[in-house]
Amino acid sequence: MKNFKKIIAIFLIAMALMVSSCKKQLELAPYNQLSDATAFATPERCMLALNGVYDAAQSGDYDPLNGTAHTVRGYPFGAAAIAQGEMRGEDMVNIATFYQITYLATYSPVSPNNVNMWINLYLLINKANLSIDGFRSAQAKGVISAAVEAQYEAECRFLRAMAHHELVINFARPYADGNGNKPGVPYHDYALSSSAALERLRAQKRDSVSVVYAKMFADLDYAEANLGITVPATVNGQAVPVGANTFRATKAAAIALKMRLRLHMGDWNGVITEGNKLIPATTVLTPLTPSGLASAIGPWRLEALPTGPFTNNQSLESMFSIKNDALDNTGVNASMPQMMGPNGSGRGLVAISSIAYNLAAWKCDDKRRTSLTFTGLSNTGTTSYFTKKYTDYVNQSDYAPYIRWAEVLLMMAEANARTNATVNQRAIDFLNYVRNRSLVSPVTDQYTIASFVDKNALIKAILDERRIEFLAEGKRWGDIHRLALDPVFSPGGIPAKNANGFSNLANYACPSPGVTAPITTVLAIPYADYRFLWPIPQDERAQNPIVDQNPGY
Repeated sequence: MKNFKKIIAIFLIAMALMVSSCKKQLELAPYNQLSDATAFATPERCMLALNGVYDAAQSGDYDPLNGTAHTVRGYPFGAAAIAQGEMRGEDMVNIATFYQITYLATYSPVSPNNVNMWINLYLLINKANLSIDGFRSAQAKGVISAAVEAQYEAECRFLRAMAHHELVINFARPYADGNGNKPGVPYHDYALSSSAALERLRAQKRDSVSVVYAKMFADLDYAEANLGITVPATVNGQAVPVGANTFRATKAAAIALKMRLRLHMGDWNGVITEGNKLIPATTVLTPLTPSGLASAIGPWRLEALPTGPFTNNQSLESMFSIKNDALDNTGVNASMPQMMGPNGSGRGLVAISSIAYNLAAWKCDDKRRTSLTFTGLSNTGTTSYFTKKYTDYVNQSDYAPYIRWAEVLLMMAEANARTNATVNQRAIDFLNYVRNRSLVSPVTDQYTIASFVDKNALIKAILDERRIEFLAEGKRWGDIHRLALDPVFSPGGIPAKNANGFSNLANYACPSPGVTAPITTVLAIPYADYRFLWPIPQDERAQNPIVDQNPGY
C-alpha cells in the first residue's frame, strides 16, 4: 500500500495528504494488493471494488491546503459539484464565504475548491481504470462471468466518461471554440498500477477537446452496448440494493449522457439520433399528460408533480443520481440540504438569486415557485429564498441528481428547435411536457406555435425552462460553458450576478419588480477573460510540467 500511495502522491496531486484520512484508506484498500490479485479474487470482492468506484463519485476528500483537517465534501459529483456548478453561474447567490472564491471568480492554481475537483475527478477515473483491469483479470480466471465483467466494466466506463466531461467543462474551452481544437484535459483510460503506466502519464500532454469527446463517446458506446435496461436484482447470487436503477448506470443513462455531450458539441442531429432511441420519432406526443410519455428503454418518465423527483430518491424520473443515505453521506459541510437549506435547518449558505426568481419566463403561479422554493434565514441572519429540492437536514440522505428524464425532454426540445428553420411543433411538445406539469392551467397556458415569433424565441424559451427546471441542480455552469460562443444565445462569458451575500426580498417579485437599486453588482466576466476557466492545479504542474497551464494563471 505504501508503494501505491507514493505513486498516487506523485501523479495525482498531493495524494500523500489525501490518503491520510481513514475513509480514503478504506476506499483504496481493494487496490493495495493488485500484485497478487486478491482484490478481485472472489465475486464478492469484485462487487466491493465496483461499489468503491461509485463511492469515489459520491464522497471525495477535501484537502484545504492549509494544514487543517481533511473532510469529505461531496466531490466530485455530490454537493460540492452541484453547489459549484451553481456558484459559477448567476441563478443562485453565495451568502457567506463558503463558496466566495468560486462565486467571485478569484480562484487560483491553489484554491481548494477547484483543486479538489481536479484531484477527486482523477481519483475516480483511476479507481475505474484499476477496477476495469481487475474485472478483466477476474473474468479470465473464471471468478466472474464474461457478462458480469462486461457489465461492471461498462459501469466504470460510464463513470469515467462522466468524470472527464466534468473536467473538460471546467478546465477547458467549449467545443465550439475552434471545433474542439483547444487544449482539453489528459484522458486517462489506463490504470496507474505499474512503472510503465507512470512513465506513460509523465509523457501525456493535454488531449484536445475533440479527442476528449471522442474518447468519452467510445466509453459511452461501450456502456450503452453492455449495460442492462435495468440493474439485475442479483449478480453472482448477491442481492443488489433496492433503487439501484437510480444510482447505478443503465443503458438509458448512457444514452442520455451521450445526448448531453452532443448538446455541448452543438451536434443537434446527434442529440436527436440518440434521443430517438429513448423516444422514437414515431411517438405521438401528448404533453397535456406529462407523466404519460415513458422511455422506450427502461421505466423512465416524468413524475406527475414537480416535487416528484425530490420526494423519492428512487423516482422514475431520476435516470442517474449519486446515492447518499444516513450511514453514508457527505457530512454537514457537503450535504445539499445543509448548503442550500435555510439557517436553522441547514446552514443557509447558497440561496436562490433574484436573477433567477425574476425570470420573465417563470410564470407567477408556476407550482415550482410554491412547492420547490421558500423563504428562510440565511447564514448572515437575513431572509432569502431557498430551494426545497433537498430536505433531509438530519440524515443528509438526498440523492444528488445527475440525469433526469426532464433533461432528456428538454434536450430533444432544443435539438428539434435548432434543426428546423421555423417554429417546430415537436420541439414545443417536448418543452410543454416539462413545463405543463408545473402550470396551474396547462390547457390554456401551454405554449403553441403562436407563442413564438420565430425559432429563436422558441429556443430562448427552452433555455429559460432549463434554468427554471434545473435550478439548484448544478447545471447552470454547463449551459453557460456550452453557449459561450453561441451566435444568438451567448451569455457573453460569466454573467453578472447578485452581490456576494445578496439577500434583499424587496428585489424578489413576480412580475419582476421595478427596482432602482442595482441587483447585479458582481460584474460579468467576458468569455475571453482567463477567469472563464479554472486553472490547472499548481501541484499537478509541479509534478507534470508537460501539462500546460491555462493562459492567464
